[in-house]
Amino acid sequence: MTNDKQPASLTHHRITVLLVDDQAMIGEAVRRMLAPEQDIDFHYCQDPTKAIKLANRIHPTVILQDLVMPEIDGLTLVRYYRANQATRNVPLIVLSSKEEALTKAEAFALGANDYLVKLPDRLEIIARIRYHSKGYINLLERNEAQVKLEKANKVIRKTFGQYLSDDIVNSILETPEGAVLGGEKRFVTIMMTDLRGFTAIGERLPAEDVVSIINIYLETMTEIILKHQGTIDEFIGDAIFVIFGAPVLRDNDAKRAVACAVEMQLAMAEVNRRCREKGYPEVHQGIGINSGQVVVGNIGSKKRMKYGVVGRNVNLTSRIESYTVGGQIFISENTSEECGQHLLRIDDQMEVMPKGVKKPIFIYEVGGIRGEFNLFLPEKIEVELSELQLPFTILFTILEGKHASNETHKGTVVKMLDNVAEIRADIAADKLTNLKISVSDYEGKEITPDLYAKVTRKVSESPAIFRVNFTSIPPEAEGFLKGVIA
Repeated sequence: MTNDKQPASLTHHRITVLLVDDQAMIGEAVRRMLAPEQDIDFHYCQDPTKAIKLANRIHPTVILQDLVMPEIDGLTLVRYYRANQATRNVPLIVLSSKEEALTKAEAFALGANDYLVKLPDRLEIIARIRYHSKGYINLLERNEAQVKLEKANKVIRKTFGQYLSDDIVNSILETPEGAVLGGEKRFVTIMMTDLRGFTAIGERLPAEDVVSIINIYLETMTEIILKHQGTIDEFIGDAIFVIFGAPVLRDNDAKRAVACAVEMQLAMAEVNRRCREKGYPEVHQGIGINSGQVVVGNIGSKKRMKYGVVGRNVNLTSRIESYTVGGQIFISENTSEECGQHLLRIDDQMEVMPKGVKKPIFIYEVGGIRGEFNLFLPEKIEVELSELQLPFTILFTILEGKHASNETHKGTVVKMLDNVAEIRADIAADKLTNLKISVSDYEGKEITPDLYAKVTRKVSESPAIFRVNFTSIPPEAEGFLKGVIA
């Protein structure tokens, strides 16, 4: 029998009565009372010692039970029902030959739901059976719905957990307003990461190799971010955008962000080990962290939304990250204050003027964090560059700063070691400035116009000498540069 109002996903439960009474005449009388009722199934048990076993098999929605039986005391049987998992919550109506207040009280204390003097009126017993069965069937349906919901949530968590962090999935599933458009202002810590020079690497490798490198990187970093309870807002190619403090606000968001960043940089050794095994080039990561007020919440439309943050502090984090070279972590002054500088190993600090900011700000290069995290990058050692026996000439363009990007300047590379070089030029380049460099061989033939570098230090103003870190070296330039050093 199907109830049209019953959800298709739920079991339809019929009213099922179990009568336990040693008197066969009572059993027959109750059977006749219920026989005309098409929606009620009736079961009779004359032997009280077999009542529990029968109940486990037929799953009654209500039990009618005599209090006085030869094999077992009726109140003891009530205890057995309530101790048995299958009948623990089944409504129990006690039947007695007389109405005694003390017996009623004891029956109710042991878990009985109702009390009737037998033999009751037909209409009354049917009404009580329907009333108690309806309540129990509602309980069964709620429990079934909860089980189905939990199963569905597991599927959702497994599926969307690959795209969203656990905190965001929990926020959507566990709160009624979790998937509603809207946001709130909140103080959070934001982390942005990027693989330096990866665009150039991607242009010269097959697409499947590019994706494989990114997956090695993201797989490693995701584990670390989730370990430190960061919310991964977005993967943007080889970049990661992480929030600490939303949707769950904690009292050590900034500290966890810095600890996470240090562990991520340490893990790059494993990333590059796996890349080398597959014959891929090594990659290097820059990380920027900033703390401040943002608008956080569900952004988009009813058909397509994402959990994210907006505000000037998001843009500032991006600017801070852009100042890094591979292996560096730069944090804002706000993040430094949130952590407490006594906990941080500060390897360098500098004043910068990011785009969109009205006045200069200080940023700090972090080498580690003390306290409960106790994570540190190797101590920075001043690199002693080798004097080149044959310095070579370059042409470079300043990509940002006070000099126009279309101006080309001449310089000479006088010292080098690995991907670090010292350049003497006709113009000084400010620290953290990005350069696009054209390199030619000793006969004046251009090797590449696309060598990129970031100024890491001013050596002198007059003559203008500065140190750079190459952030992207095309393959055609690698052989030449290695030969120059050799």
